[in-house]
Amino acid sequence: MANVTVIGAQWGDEGKGKIVDWLSERADVVARFQGGHNAGHTLVVGEKVYKLSLLPSGIVRGTLSVIGNGVVLDPWHFRDEVAKLSAQGVAIMPDNLQIAETCPLILPFHRDLDGLREDASGAGKIGTTRRGIGPAYEDKVGRRAIRVCDLAHLDDLGPQLDRLTAHHDALRAGFGEPPIDRAALMAELTEIAGFILPFVKPVWLTLNRAKAAGKRILFEGAQGTLLDIDHGTYPFVTSSNTVAGTAASGTGLGPNAAGFVLGIVKAYTTRVGSGPFPTELDDATGQRLGERGHEFGTVTGRKRRCGWFDAVLVRQSVAVSGVTGIALTKLDVLDGFDTLQICVGYKIGEQTFDYLPAHAQDQAKAEPIYESIEGWHDTTAGARSWAELPAQAIKYIRRIEELIGCPVTLVSTSPEREDTILVRDPFAD
Repeated sequence: MANVTVIGAQWGDEGKGKIVDWLSERADVVARFQGGHNAGHTLVVGEKVYKLSLLPSGIVRGTLSVIGNGVVLDPWHFRDEVAKLSAQGVAIMPDNLQIAETCPLILPFHRDLDGLREDASGAGKIGTTRRGIGPAYEDKVGRRAIRVCDLAHLDDLGPQLDRLTAHHDALRAGFGEPPIDRAALMAELTEIAGFILPFVKPVWLTLNRAKAAGKRILFEGAQGTLLDIDHGTYPFVTSSNTVAGTAASGTGLGPNAAGFVLGIVKAYTTRVGSGPFPTELDDATGQRLGERGHEFGTVTGRKRRCGWFDAVLVRQSVAVSGVTGIALTKLDVLDGFDTLQICVGYKIGEQTFDYLPAHAQDQAKAEPIYESIEGWHDTTAGARSWAELPAQAIKYIRRIEELIGCPVTLVSTSPEREDTILVRDPFAD
Protein backbone atom coordinates (compact mmCIF):
# COMPACT_ATOMS: atom_id res chain seq x y z
CA MET A 1 0.00 0.00 0.00
CA ALA A 2 1.32 3.45 -0.93
CA ASN A 3 1.84 6.45 1.28
CA VAL A 4 -0.08 9.58 0.29
CA THR A 5 1.07 13.21 0.36
CA VAL A 6 -1.69 15.83 0.35
CA ILE A 7 -0.87 19.37 -0.76
CA GLY A 8 -2.89 22.40 -1.78
CA ALA A 9 -2.46 23.15 -5.49
CA GLN A 10 -3.75 26.74 -5.40
CA TRP A 11 -3.33 29.50 -2.77
CA GLY A 12 -4.50 27.39 0.14
CA ASP A 13 -8.04 27.03 1.53
CA GLU A 14 -8.79 24.32 -1.05
CA GLY A 15 -10.55 22.00 1.40
CA LYS A 16 -7.57 19.91 2.49
CA GLY A 17 -9.04 19.31 5.94
CA LYS A 18 -11.98 17.28 4.70
CA ILE A 19 -9.87 15.25 2.28
CA VAL A 20 -7.21 14.49 4.88
CA ASP A 21 -9.92 13.53 7.35
CA TRP A 22 -11.50 11.27 4.72
CA LEU A 23 -8.15 9.60 4.03
CA SER A 24 -6.92 9.47 7.63
CA GLU A 25 -9.41 6.77 8.56
CA ARG A 26 -7.42 4.46 6.29
CA ALA A 27 -3.95 5.70 7.26
CA ASP A 28 -1.82 4.46 10.15
CA VAL A 29 0.01 7.77 10.68
CA VAL A 30 -0.78 11.38 9.69
CA ALA A 31 2.19 13.80 9.57
CA ARG A 32 2.31 17.59 9.26
CA PHE A 33 5.54 18.63 7.53
CA GLN A 34 5.61 22.45 7.20
CA GLY A 35 3.91 25.69 8.22
CA GLY A 36 2.52 26.50 11.62
CA HIS A 37 -0.73 27.62 13.16
CA ASN A 38 -1.31 29.95 10.22
CA ALA A 39 -2.86 26.92 8.54
CA GLY A 40 -6.60 26.38 8.87
CA HIS A 41 -8.45 23.08 8.41
CA THR A 42 -12.16 22.68 9.05
CA LEU A 43 -13.51 19.16 9.54
CA VAL A 44 -17.23 18.37 9.56
CA VAL A 45 -17.98 15.01 11.21
CA GLY A 46 -21.71 14.43 11.60
CA GLU A 47 -23.07 17.33 13.65
CA LYS A 48 -19.66 18.40 14.93
CA VAL A 49 -17.35 20.97 13.36
CA TYR A 50 -13.66 20.86 14.27
CA LYS A 51 -11.33 23.75 13.46
CA LEU A 52 -7.65 22.88 13.46
CA SER A 53 -4.66 25.01 12.65
CA LEU A 54 -1.60 23.26 14.10
CA LEU A 55 -2.64 19.73 14.95
CA PRO A 56 -2.69 17.14 12.14
CA SER A 57 -6.23 16.42 10.95
CA GLY A 58 -5.87 12.72 11.75
CA ILE A 59 -6.08 13.44 15.48
CA VAL A 60 -9.88 13.78 15.23
CA ARG A 61 -10.08 10.15 14.09
CA GLY A 62 -7.62 8.94 16.72
CA THR A 63 -4.97 8.18 14.09
CA LEU A 64 -1.36 8.49 15.26
CA SER A 65 -0.49 12.10 14.38
CA VAL A 66 2.94 13.71 14.25
CA ILE A 67 4.15 17.29 13.92
CA GLY A 68 7.33 17.11 11.86
CA ASN A 69 10.52 19.11 12.13
CA GLY A 70 9.52 21.33 9.20
CA VAL A 71 6.73 22.88 11.29
CA VAL A 72 7.28 25.97 13.48
CA LEU A 73 5.47 25.44 16.76
CA ASP A 74 3.82 28.01 19.01
CA PRO A 75 3.71 26.05 22.29
CA TRP A 76 1.00 28.20 23.85
CA HIS A 77 -1.24 27.86 20.82
CA PHE A 78 -0.57 24.12 20.88
CA ARG A 79 -1.81 23.95 24.46
CA ASP A 80 -4.91 25.99 23.63
CA GLU A 81 -5.77 23.89 20.57
CA VAL A 82 -5.36 20.67 22.54
CA ALA A 83 -7.68 22.06 25.22
CA LYS A 84 -10.28 23.15 22.65
CA LEU A 85 -10.38 19.79 20.90
CA SER A 86 -10.33 17.88 24.18
CA ALA A 87 -13.43 19.83 25.19
CA GLN A 88 -15.07 18.53 21.97
CA GLY A 89 -14.34 14.97 23.02
CA VAL A 90 -11.14 14.36 21.03
CA ALA A 91 -8.63 12.26 22.97
CA ILE A 92 -5.16 13.82 22.68
CA MET A 93 -2.24 12.26 24.51
CA PRO A 94 1.40 11.29 23.90
CA ASP A 95 0.19 7.90 22.67
CA ASN A 96 -1.48 9.41 19.60
CA LEU A 97 0.31 12.74 19.11
CA GLN A 98 4.05 13.37 18.75
CA ILE A 99 6.07 16.55 18.21
CA ALA A 100 9.50 16.46 16.55
CA GLU A 101 12.35 17.35 18.89
CA THR A 102 13.79 19.72 16.32
CA CYS A 103 10.74 21.92 15.67
CA PRO A 104 11.67 25.60 16.08
CA LEU A 105 9.51 27.48 18.59
CA ILE A 106 7.42 30.53 17.79
CA LEU A 107 7.98 32.89 20.71
CA PRO A 108 6.08 36.03 21.80
CA PHE A 109 8.59 38.43 20.23
CA HIS A 110 8.14 36.65 16.87
CA ARG A 111 4.48 37.63 16.92
CA ASP A 112 5.43 41.18 17.91
CA LEU A 113 7.89 41.50 15.04
CA ASP A 114 5.43 40.08 12.53
CA GLY A 115 2.86 42.74 13.42
CA LEU A 116 5.36 45.60 13.62
CA ARG A 117 6.67 44.84 10.16
CA GLU A 118 3.23 44.59 8.59
CA ASP A 119 2.12 47.86 10.17
CA ALA A 120 5.22 49.64 8.90
CA SER A 121 5.15 48.21 5.37
CA GLY A 122 2.48 50.47 3.87
CA ALA A 123 1.77 49.44 0.28
CA GLY A 124 4.31 46.63 0.67
CA LYS A 125 2.18 44.65 3.11
CA ILE A 126 2.23 40.93 2.41
CA GLY A 127 -0.91 40.10 4.37
CA THR A 128 0.58 37.75 6.96
CA THR A 129 -1.51 36.22 9.73
CA ARG A 130 0.68 38.11 12.26
CA ARG A 131 1.30 34.88 14.14
CA GLY A 132 5.09 34.98 14.03
CA ILE A 133 5.54 32.31 11.38
CA GLY A 134 7.98 34.21 9.16
CA PRO A 135 10.23 35.53 11.95
CA ALA A 136 10.42 32.03 13.48
CA TYR A 137 11.55 30.54 10.16
CA GLU A 138 14.10 33.36 9.83
CA ASP A 139 15.60 32.42 13.19
CA LYS A 140 15.71 28.77 12.14
CA VAL A 141 17.69 29.59 9.01
CA GLY A 142 19.80 32.10 10.97
CA ARG A 143 20.77 29.30 13.40
CA ARG A 144 19.55 31.16 16.45
CA ALA A 145 16.17 29.43 17.03
CA ILE A 146 15.09 27.90 20.30
CA ARG A 147 13.82 24.44 19.46
CA VAL A 148 11.44 22.05 21.18
CA CYS A 149 14.32 19.93 22.50
CA ASP A 150 15.72 23.01 24.27
CA LEU A 151 12.73 22.96 26.62
CA ALA A 152 14.35 19.99 28.36
CA HIS A 153 17.63 21.93 28.78
CA LEU A 154 16.59 25.43 29.81
CA ASP A 155 19.57 25.80 32.15
CA ASP A 156 21.86 25.57 29.11
CA LEU A 157 19.99 28.16 27.05
CA GLY A 158 22.27 31.14 27.79
CA PRO A 159 24.43 31.12 24.61
CA GLN A 160 21.37 30.65 22.38
CA LEU A 161 19.59 33.53 24.09
CA ASP A 162 22.67 35.68 23.53
CA ARG A 163 22.52 35.02 19.78
CA LEU A 164 18.76 35.47 19.68
CA THR A 165 18.56 38.70 21.64
CA ALA A 166 21.54 40.25 19.83
CA HIS A 167 19.51 39.95 16.62
CA HIS A 168 16.05 40.80 17.88
CA ASP A 169 16.94 43.62 20.25
CA ALA A 170 18.46 45.54 17.34
CA LEU A 171 15.30 45.01 15.28
CA ARG A 172 13.06 46.01 18.17
CA ALA A 173 15.08 49.17 18.77
CA GLY A 174 14.47 50.16 15.16
CA PHE A 175 10.74 50.01 15.84
CA GLY A 176 11.07 51.91 19.12
CA GLU A 177 10.40 48.76 21.18
CA PRO A 178 12.25 47.76 24.37
CA PRO A 179 14.71 44.82 24.42
CA ILE A 180 13.47 41.28 25.03
CA ASP A 181 12.87 40.64 28.73
CA ARG A 182 15.01 37.52 29.10
CA ALA A 183 13.79 36.74 32.61
CA ALA A 184 10.15 36.92 31.52
CA LEU A 185 10.87 34.75 28.47
CA MET A 186 12.60 32.12 30.61
CA ALA A 187 9.65 32.12 33.00
CA GLU A 188 7.23 31.57 30.11
CA LEU A 189 9.33 28.75 28.68
CA THR A 190 9.65 27.10 32.07
CA GLU A 191 5.89 27.27 32.55
CA ILE A 192 5.01 25.72 29.16
CA ALA A 193 7.79 23.12 29.04
CA GLY A 194 5.97 20.66 31.30
CA PHE A 195 2.98 20.57 28.97
CA ILE A 196 4.97 20.17 25.74
CA LEU A 197 7.71 17.71 26.71
CA PRO A 198 5.54 14.58 27.13
CA PHE A 199 4.62 14.85 23.42
CA VAL A 200 8.22 15.26 22.23
CA LYS A 201 9.74 12.33 20.33
CA PRO A 202 12.31 11.63 17.60
CA VAL A 203 9.60 11.79 14.96
CA TRP A 204 12.00 10.80 12.18
CA LEU A 205 12.51 7.50 13.99
CA THR A 206 8.78 6.95 14.52
CA LEU A 207 8.11 7.50 10.83
CA ASN A 208 11.02 5.40 9.58
CA ARG A 209 9.90 2.51 11.78
CA ALA A 210 6.35 2.91 10.48
CA LYS A 211 7.64 2.86 6.92
CA ALA A 212 9.76 -0.25 7.58
CA ALA A 213 6.70 -1.99 9.05
CA GLY A 214 4.65 -1.27 5.92
CA LYS A 215 2.40 1.25 7.66
CA ARG A 216 0.45 3.73 5.56
CA ILE A 217 1.62 7.31 6.15
CA LEU A 218 -0.46 10.32 5.16
CA PHE A 219 1.59 13.52 4.82
CA GLU A 220 -0.52 16.62 5.38
CA GLY A 221 0.60 19.86 3.77
CA ALA A 222 -0.54 23.33 4.79
CA GLN A 223 -1.27 26.44 2.70
CA GLY A 224 -0.86 25.84 -1.06
CA THR A 225 1.77 25.46 -3.78
CA LEU A 226 1.21 29.01 -5.02
CA LEU A 227 2.29 30.24 -1.57
CA ASP A 228 5.58 28.30 -1.69
CA ILE A 229 8.59 30.46 -0.78
CA ASP A 230 10.37 29.37 -3.99
CA HIS A 231 7.58 28.49 -6.43
CA GLY A 232 4.77 30.80 -5.33
CA THR A 233 3.78 34.38 -6.20
CA TYR A 234 6.75 35.90 -4.34
CA PRO A 235 6.86 38.01 -2.17
CA PHE A 236 3.18 37.34 -1.42
CA VAL A 237 3.91 33.85 -0.13
CA THR A 238 4.36 31.97 3.12
CA SER A 239 7.77 31.38 4.73
CA SER A 240 8.08 27.65 4.07
CA ASN A 241 8.20 25.30 1.12
CA THR A 242 4.68 24.00 0.57
CA VAL A 243 5.44 21.67 -2.35
CA ALA A 244 5.20 17.90 -1.95
CA GLY A 245 8.98 17.43 -1.83
CA THR A 246 9.00 19.06 1.60
CA ALA A 247 7.27 15.99 3.04
CA ALA A 248 10.70 14.36 3.07
CA SER A 249 12.81 17.14 4.58
CA GLY A 250 10.03 18.21 6.94
CA THR A 251 9.66 14.81 8.61
CA GLY A 252 12.99 13.00 8.31
CA LEU A 253 11.96 10.46 5.70
CA GLY A 254 13.59 10.04 2.30
CA PRO A 255 11.94 11.42 -0.85
CA ASN A 256 10.82 7.96 -1.93
CA ALA A 257 8.36 7.96 0.97
CA ALA A 258 6.05 10.62 -0.50
CA GLY A 259 4.05 8.04 -2.47
CA PHE A 260 0.89 9.21 -4.24
CA VAL A 261 0.82 13.02 -4.38
CA LEU A 262 -2.75 14.29 -4.14
CA GLY A 263 -3.23 17.94 -5.07
CA ILE A 264 -6.34 19.57 -3.62
CA VAL A 265 -8.01 22.01 -6.01
CA LYS A 266 -11.20 24.03 -5.76
CA ALA A 267 -13.52 24.03 -8.75
CA TYR A 268 -12.90 27.79 -8.83
CA THR A 269 -10.10 29.91 -7.31
CA THR A 270 -9.74 31.85 -4.05
CA ARG A 271 -7.01 33.78 -2.32
CA VAL A 272 -6.63 35.44 1.10
CA GLY A 273 -4.45 38.52 1.56
CA SER A 274 -2.40 40.52 -0.90
CA GLY A 275 -0.82 39.43 -4.15
CA PRO A 276 -1.64 38.80 -7.80
CA PHE A 277 -4.81 36.96 -8.74
CA PRO A 278 -5.38 37.02 -12.54
CA THR A 279 -8.90 35.53 -12.51
CA GLU A 280 -10.24 37.53 -9.54
CA LEU A 281 -13.85 38.65 -9.95
CA ASP A 282 -14.59 41.93 -8.24
CA ASP A 283 -18.24 41.82 -9.22
CA ALA A 284 -21.55 40.09 -8.50
CA THR A 285 -20.21 36.75 -9.78
CA GLY A 286 -17.28 36.89 -7.39
CA GLN A 287 -19.65 37.80 -4.59
CA ARG A 288 -21.87 34.86 -5.51
CA LEU A 289 -18.94 32.44 -5.39
CA GLY A 290 -17.87 33.79 -2.00
CA GLU A 291 -21.34 33.57 -0.47
CA ARG A 292 -22.12 30.11 -1.80
CA GLY A 293 -18.68 28.79 -0.88
CA HIS A 294 -18.66 30.43 2.58
CA GLU A 295 -15.28 31.88 1.73
CA PHE A 296 -13.86 33.11 5.00
CA GLY A 297 -10.45 32.05 6.39
CA THR A 298 -10.54 29.38 9.12
CA VAL A 299 -7.65 31.04 10.99
CA THR A 300 -8.11 34.75 10.25
CA GLY A 301 -11.81 35.04 9.43
CA ARG A 302 -10.79 37.24 6.51
CA LYS A 303 -13.00 37.27 3.44
CA ARG A 304 -11.41 35.36 0.57
CA ARG A 305 -11.03 36.85 -2.88
CA CYS A 306 -12.83 34.71 -5.48
CA GLY A 307 -12.45 34.07 -9.20
CA TRP A 308 -12.75 31.56 -12.03
CA PHE A 309 -10.71 28.37 -12.20
CA ASP A 310 -7.13 29.07 -13.34
CA ALA A 311 -5.88 26.02 -15.23
CA VAL A 312 -2.51 27.66 -15.92
CA LEU A 313 -1.62 28.01 -12.25
CA VAL A 314 -2.87 24.55 -11.34
CA ARG A 315 -0.82 23.08 -14.20
CA GLN A 316 2.26 24.77 -12.72
CA SER A 317 1.43 23.34 -9.29
CA VAL A 318 1.04 19.87 -10.75
CA ALA A 319 4.50 20.19 -12.31
CA VAL A 320 6.48 21.56 -9.35
CA SER A 321 4.86 19.22 -6.82
CA GLY A 322 4.82 16.10 -8.99
CA VAL A 323 1.06 15.71 -8.44
CA THR A 324 -0.25 12.22 -9.25
CA GLY A 325 -3.94 13.09 -9.11
CA ILE A 326 -6.17 15.91 -7.92
CA ALA A 327 -9.09 16.11 -5.54
CA LEU A 328 -11.60 18.61 -6.91
CA THR A 329 -13.53 20.29 -4.10
CA LYS A 330 -16.58 22.57 -3.86
CA LEU A 331 -18.00 21.54 -7.21
CA ASP A 332 -21.47 22.23 -5.82
CA VAL A 333 -20.67 25.96 -5.51
CA LEU A 334 -20.83 26.18 -9.32
CA ASP A 335 -24.38 24.79 -9.52
CA GLY A 336 -26.74 27.15 -11.34
CA PHE A 337 -24.28 29.14 -13.46
CA ASP A 338 -25.31 29.48 -17.12
CA THR A 339 -21.70 29.79 -18.27
CA LEU A 340 -18.38 29.08 -16.58
CA GLN A 341 -14.98 30.44 -17.50
CA ILE A 342 -11.63 28.65 -17.29
CA CYS A 343 -8.34 30.55 -17.60
CA VAL A 344 -6.14 28.87 -20.25
CA GLY A 345 -3.40 31.49 -20.63
CA TYR A 346 -2.38 35.09 -19.91
CA LYS A 347 -1.78 38.23 -21.86
CA ILE A 348 0.86 40.64 -20.54
CA GLY A 349 1.22 43.62 -22.84
CA GLU A 350 1.54 42.24 -26.34
CA GLN A 351 2.79 38.82 -25.23
CA THR A 352 0.84 35.69 -24.36
CA PHE A 353 1.99 33.14 -21.79
CA ASP A 354 1.02 29.56 -20.91
CA TYR A 355 2.60 29.99 -17.46
CA LEU A 356 2.77 32.78 -14.88
CA PRO A 357 6.08 34.68 -15.12
CA ALA A 358 8.13 35.00 -11.93
CA HIS A 359 8.35 38.78 -11.57
CA ALA A 360 5.73 40.40 -9.34
CA GLN A 361 5.03 43.25 -11.78
CA ASP A 362 4.44 40.83 -14.65
CA GLN A 363 2.14 38.79 -12.42
CA ALA A 364 0.19 41.90 -11.43
CA LYS A 365 -0.34 42.81 -15.09
CA ALA A 366 -1.37 39.33 -16.24
CA GLU A 367 -4.78 39.33 -17.92
CA PRO A 368 -6.58 35.98 -18.14
CA ILE A 369 -7.39 34.39 -21.48
CA TYR A 370 -10.66 32.56 -20.93
CA GLU A 371 -12.34 29.54 -22.43
CA SER A 372 -16.10 29.42 -21.91
CA ILE A 373 -17.93 26.24 -21.00
CA GLU A 374 -21.63 25.66 -20.51
CA GLY A 375 -22.79 25.44 -16.89
CA TRP A 376 -25.48 23.25 -15.35
CA HIS A 377 -28.67 23.83 -13.38
CA ASP A 378 -29.13 20.47 -11.69
CA THR A 379 -27.53 20.10 -8.28
CA THR A 380 -24.23 18.35 -7.60
CA ALA A 381 -24.50 18.87 -3.84
CA GLY A 382 -24.14 15.61 -1.94
CA ALA A 383 -23.37 13.50 -5.03
CA ARG A 384 -21.42 10.33 -4.24
CA SER A 385 -21.11 8.80 -7.72
CA TRP A 386 -20.59 9.93 -11.31
CA ALA A 387 -24.16 8.84 -12.08
CA GLU A 388 -25.46 11.55 -9.74
CA LEU A 389 -23.61 14.36 -11.51
CA PRO A 390 -25.14 16.41 -14.34
CA ALA A 391 -23.55 15.60 -17.71
CA GLN A 392 -22.26 19.15 -18.06
CA ALA A 393 -20.55 18.97 -14.66
CA ILE A 394 -18.70 15.87 -15.85
CA LYS A 395 -17.68 17.74 -19.01
CA TYR A 396 -16.32 20.57 -16.84
CA ILE A 397 -14.25 18.09 -14.80
CA ARG A 398 -12.93 16.37 -17.93
CA ARG A 399 -11.90 19.69 -19.46
CA ILE A 400 -10.01 20.61 -16.30
CA GLU A 401 -8.16 17.29 -16.47
CA GLU A 402 -7.14 18.02 -20.06
CA LEU A 403 -5.94 21.53 -19.31
CA ILE A 404 -3.88 20.71 -16.21
CA GLY A 405 -2.52 17.42 -17.54
CA CYS A 406 -3.54 15.47 -14.45
CA PRO A 407 -6.43 13.11 -13.67
CA VAL A 408 -9.11 13.69 -11.07
CA THR A 409 -8.84 11.22 -8.19
CA LEU A 410 -11.61 12.50 -5.90
CA VAL A 411 -14.52 14.90 -6.25
CA SER A 412 -15.97 16.58 -3.15
CA THR A 413 -19.56 17.79 -3.38
CA SER A 414 -20.18 19.14 0.14
CA PRO A 415 -18.33 19.67 3.46
CA GLU A 416 -19.61 16.28 4.69
CA ARG A 417 -16.86 13.65 4.56
CA GLU A 418 -19.09 11.02 2.89
CA ASP A 419 -20.15 13.33 0.06
CA THR A 420 -17.12 12.30 -1.96
CA ILE A 421 -16.80 10.57 -5.33
CA LEU A 422 -13.82 8.21 -5.37
CA VAL A 423 -12.37 7.80 -8.84
CA ARG A 424 -9.01 6.30 -7.88
CA ASP A 425 -7.85 5.08 -4.48
CA PRO A 426 -4.59 6.93 -3.59
CA PHE A 427 -3.65 4.30 -1.00
CA ALA A 428 -3.97 1.45 -3.50
CA ASP A 429 -1.05 2.57 -5.72
